[in-house]
Amino acid sequence: MNASPAIDPAGATPVMAQYFEAKARQPDALVFFRMGDFYELFFEDAIRAAAALGIAQTFRGTHGGQPIPMAGVPVHAAEAYLAKLIRAGFKVAVCEQMENPAEARKRGSKSIVHRDVVRIVTPGTLTEDGLLDARGANRLAAIALRAGQAAVASVELSTGEVECLLTTPAGLAAALAGLQPSEILVPDRLFADETVNTALKAAGGVVQPMAAALAEPSASEARVKRLYGVDTLDGFGGLAGAEVAALGLIAAHLEMTQAGRIPVLSPPRRAGEADVMAIDPATRASLEIERTLSGQREGSLLGCIDRTVTGAGSRLLAARLGRPLLDPAAIEARLDAVQWFVERRRLRETLREALKGAGDMARALSRLALGRGGPRDLGTLVQGLKSGEAIAALAAGENRPLAETPAEIEAALTAADPSQSGALSELLALLDTGLGPDLPAQARDGGFVAPGVRAPLDEARALRDDSRRVIAALEGRLAAESGVPLKIRHNAVLGYFVETTANKADPLFQAPLNATFIHRQTLASQVRFTTVELADLDARIAQAGERALAIELETFEAWRQAACDQATAIQAAARALATLDVDAGLAEWAEDANAVRPQIDKSLCFSAEGARHSVVEAAVKRAGDPFTPNDCCLDGSGETGPRLAIVTGPNMAGKSTFLRQNALLAVLAQAGSYVPARSLKLGVVDRLFSRVGAGDDLARGRSTFMAEMVETAAILTQATPRSLVILDEIGRGTATWDGLAIAWAAAEALHDTNRCRALFATHYHELAVLEERLAHVANLSLKAKEWNGDLVFLHEAGPGPADRSYGVQVAKLAGVPPVVVARARQVLERLETESHSPVRLEGLPLFEAAAPQPVRRGPSPVEEALKALDVDGMSPREALEALYRLKGLS
Repeated sequence: MNASPAIDPAGATPVMAQYFEAKARQPDALVFFRMGDFYELFFEDAIRAAAALGIAQTFRGTHGGQPIPMAGVPVHAAEAYLAKLIRAGFKVAVCEQMENPAEARKRGSKSIVHRDVVRIVTPGTLTEDGLLDARGANRLAAIALRAGQAAVASVELSTGEVECLLTTPAGLAAALAGLQPSEILVPDRLFADETVNTALKAAGGVVQPMAAALAEPSASEARVKRLYGVDTLDGFGGLAGAEVAALGLIAAHLEMTQAGRIPVLSPPRRAGEADVMAIDPATRASLEIERTLSGQREGSLLGCIDRTVTGAGSRLLAARLGRPLLDPAAIEARLDAVQWFVERRRLRETLREALKGAGDMARALSRLALGRGGPRDLGTLVQGLKSGEAIAALAAGENRPLAETPAEIEAALTAADPSQSGALSELLALLDTGLGPDLPAQARDGGFVAPGVRAPLDEARALRDDSRRVIAALEGRLAAESGVPLKIRHNAVLGYFVETTANKADPLFQAPLNATFIHRQTLASQVRFTTVELADLDARIAQAGERALAIELETFEAWRQAACDQATAIQAAARALATLDVDAGLAEWAEDANAVRPQIDKSLCFSAEGARHSVVEAAVKRAGDPFTPNDCCLDGSGETGPRLAIVTGPNMAGKSTFLRQNALLAVLAQAGSYVPARSLKLGVVDRLFSRVGAGDDLARGRSTFMAEMVETAAILTQATPRSLVILDEIGRGTATWDGLAIAWAAAEALHDTNRCRALFATHYHELAVLEERLAHVANLSLKAKEWNGDLVFLHEAGPGPADRSYGVQVAKLAGVPPVVVARARQVLERLETESHSPVRLEGLPLFEAAAPQPVRRGPSPVEEALKALDVDGMSPREALEALYRLKGLS
């Protein structure tokens, strides 16, 4: 059977000819072809979709002598199927019926319903609530390289947020990791660039190749102008060529996927490497900032601290954590806002309660602008604006001198309050009075305009819903005015008519009643009439339902346009509510977690007292156990503390937790959050690096050790004096001496060359001597004690190196069989006491002297015995006995 949709469409039925036309325009997409109450898929699309969705695949008719594979999904449940297909990596073209069958029949009995592709659904262009995570962003990103610069542009189509970040090719991985895009647009010529490929593989998301010509300067600029409806891009702040190219790719993709619909987009917010902390993908994954290593939100830093009550607030918090700031003044402004809410618990509680009903205005507005919204989206705008109104009133009731209100709070309260904008107040009043109490998802379902708003609508509804009462009233009035007993009846041929008996009909034929009553039909015993009023009423009743719906659709379109006209103000109000939600939520968490405000400056200091790991602390508290806080002091200048701390201690003592908690303190502080500690003084960190734990990258041919070395290389080549580095167990994936050599050299490089603040955890206790050899190195250790043969972890970090690793004791705790543990103790004692154990390293400027080799004084007993053997003349049994004798000599 030929299942290809690209087969010759010649001879196809009119409907299938429509399908072939749609498929030819989107050959790489599954075509959802609307046929009545179903979206149908044909040929290879049907086979692939049926397998992915687990639905039946049947056949309908034939083409070219072969049956046509077909599968379908109900229109009312299409979102769920779309979500599954998008998650499976498919692109879907939605081909809709653009008219109803009745309209098609007006062109002729054989005419078919006109259909057209109305959108292409891709991972980065989703807008429906059913396809989106309410608390997670869904970004479409594009990358471009030009004149040695790299740019990443992104759009959150569901909210209209647009960003540009100018970086270097080497910075692409960190920039994409900070965005976590669902879809990445890449000019096809860039796939030959290894740096780009590495960044794309680390970033995740579906990669969409684009023709390189779409990123050319003139074409890109023209598309971006069309997208924003402007004649010049100067108002966006002098975009670099790479930024325009990346935005041009996004504009081209939106033109194609949205079928000409123009989304409501904010002007591009520009950023650069100097604005946000660089966190590469490996570090982001290691620290589990937004997701755990298993991909779950729960258990991550974000999942732990998120106390927001709206989806928009949760998304903004994730964006702040994902890209912490570098400017101390901007960070302090965020901290001022959090502190303001910390100090006002009562206001915070009432404000958070008001925010719960705000809805997601930005996403509702985006759907309305793209023609996918409905009455409920208008209702969401009402909810959000009324929440802003209520919150502004709450704040106004607070005794708050304007000078004491943080700038971020004051700006948010102003933007969220519709009374600050006459046009926004008018829109709120229009929608609040116009929308009914029960709003359908789609405007075509009707019933969403409140009574009394449109007189023609009320009349049409009355006719539609109360036709019997209206007819009865007219019947009574006509009978009274004529003095003739009559009835108004209805049939399929005449519609509504006036009927009376033949012997009573004469007055109706005479003046003046004959001017009102028009004869229609005479039967044996009845005579039938109509009147102009009845004929008009008949037509209006017949069309009342359609007319009512048409008036509602007309009203919805007017309201939709009114909302889009206020898009800028609505987006600002939505951002303001999200900002208030984040600030109040962080204050709530700070109170719950006993967190404090950090001190941020431009020094090279990192001084934490009584610091804790938020996620681990929450977990141990749930188990009923305490968390042991620890101090950490680093200083890149070496003035107030070491630049590099060598951290030793047994496994399970808490080294990895100690390392991670200090890195997360920097993330939280520079995101504008309080931190779980007694105090924290932090000089802003420009780049954060983490090499913690073991993991391979088999898909790219990298062993665990190779992956470790690649990450270590990235740190040693990119870390600056303002960076913070945490390293755990460098060199453990190779031979002991090789690993120790690599760890030693890496530690020296961090101290002497990178000159960054670093925590270096290791089991190579030989590295402890670096404290004596390098100017700004100190030893720290996580303490443990043996008690009655068992190992007790104290989880306390203190000065000095660990005295031993306690590996055998940890093996016992892990459940290693006792016989193995006992044998390990014997081997360890022998290794620690034998005279030819490895030399000590105190005198080595990285292995200045090699380990002593044993002096050769002639052949060994084994060699003498081997020479005496007659190998060719030995039987198998004799050879085995000889082997045992040799073993005894070794």
